[in-house]
This record gives sequence, C-alpha cells and structure tokens, in this order.
Amino acid sequence: MDLPVAPTLAPETAPVLVSRPVHQLVPVIFASPHSGRAYPADFVAAARLDPLNLRRSEDSFVDELFGAAPEHGAPLLCATFPRAFCDANREPWELDPAMFADQLPPWVNTTSARVGAGLGTIARIVASGETIYRGKLPFAEAERRVRLFWQPFHEMLEALIAGTRAMFGACLLVDCHSMPSHGVGRVGSKTDFVLGDAHGTACNPEVTRFIEQTLTDLGYVVRRNDPYAGGYITRHYGRPREQVHVVQIEIARELYMNEARIERLPRFAAVQQDITAVIEAIARTAAGVLPG
Repeated sequence: MDLPVAPTLAPETAPVLVSRPVHQLVPVIFASPHSGRAYPADFVAAARLDPLNLRRSEDSFVDELFGAAPEHGAPLLCATFPRAFCDANREPWELDPAMFADQLPPWVNTTSARVGAGLGTIARIVASGETIYRGKLPFAEAERRVRLFWQPFHEMLEALIAGTRAMFGACLLVDCHSMPSHGVGRVGSKTDFVLGDAHGTACNPEVTRFIEQTLTDLGYVVRRNDPYAGGYITRHYGRPREQVHVVQIEIARELYMNEARIERLPRFAAVQQDITAVIEAIARTAAGVLPG
C-alpha cells in the first residue's frame, strides 16, 4: 500500500487544489476539506503514531468519489493537507492549551466541544482516539499552520462562493465527508449517508430533501442531521437569507473502503458511479430550487 508520507510539502505544492470546469455552468461548489494526504515530514517525525494510524482522521478517497463535479459544470475544492495536521472544518483558533508549551493568547477558543474532544483546529488525537504527538508544540506552529494551510483553503472557498453568487445570484456548497462505519445508526440499523444542514438553518430544506430522495432512490439508507448536523463550514457559510446554501454529505466508509487498511474496495467504482449520479442530479436541479 502506498502511504501518503512525503519528505516535505514541496514549495510548489499548494495547500489547496481546485478542479474547475471549462465554464462553471451551475450555481454549485463541491468541497472536500478532509481528504488531503500530503503529510509533511516534520509532522510525521513529531508524531508518536505510524503513518497508517495518522491516516485514521482522513476522509480517504472522498476527493475521488466526487471527482466528476467539474464534468457537470461545478468546481471541486480539495485540501491537500491532512486533517490530523490542520483541520479546515474548524474555526481558525480552536486549540487545546494542554497541547502547547507556551500560554495561548486570550482570544483563542479553548473551550469548544471540539477542543474538549481532542479534535480542534490542531488535533490532539486522530479520529480513532490515539494521541498524535510525543510532546508539546509551540504556539508559533499553530500560527504557521493556520496561516499557510487553513487560511488559503478558506480564502479560496470564499472566492468560489462569491464568484458563484455573482454569476448565478445564489450558491449551493456541498461539503463532502466520510464517516467511520462503527457507531453510526441505531442498534439493528445501518446508515449509508448522513446529510447535515444544521437542522434546516444552513440550506434550503428543499435542496436537502432532494439530495436525500436521490440517494434513497439509489438504494441507500439516509439520515438527516443525526449524528452529523454539519461542522464549521456548514454553519459558517450557510446563510440562506444571503442566497448561500450549504449541505454536508457524510458517506459511510464501509461502502467503498477497507477502514483498517485504508484501501479502496472492489466496489469503489460502483459507489463512485452513484456519487456521480448524485452530482449530476444536483447540477441539473440546483438552479431551479435556489432562489436567485
């Protein structure tokens, strides 16, 4: 298996990649903030985990699952940096003071639920619960990661949203994620997708219902806002009154990957084809359900 560990992030490697259509034809943007797998060598060296276990927080291959977005007239924004290194789906300054050697400034958010869970902007643990670092970090390292990685992702996302609104009068952002299969769904049930729209406050409910129905028609079990109602991206950018709508899509990893080995399953292509059908359906109908 190829592990995503590079000696360093090369100077020419951008923190974000945007796959654009020749012409943006629809008022839709797709984003994958957690599928990055370019692991800086100094980060790997400072970690107490091996490269495979560092990947437990990744939304592995989600950028590939949604890779057809540009073919249907919508840009796809992807972080190249891994979530365990810097989490683009957090506020810029959600930090755990116990992780740092020096005192944090008073304006840092040290009390959020995400910080308490160990999953702040600079995470203390990977998603499976193991501690990432051998020792404490300087606050200057958090500043560097926010400035060089978090900020460029959000600057690009803001530019894409503004450009889409200028062209079409409205924008739908589809925030693409994956979820660990264990612990999702009630006893005796399974869940393939969870759609999050911050309980109807981040997106036109008609859009969420349409995506839910499209996935259901493809044979998937879909839940809404439970247990994932949307993170920072959904809640921060979702402003329906300003014609910016955001819906988060979480896909169960067991559908397409071996979660222990972080490898694509043979049925990956079939799931990718279904996701492409969802992308096409969203692109076809978005202009009709988003008020411009």
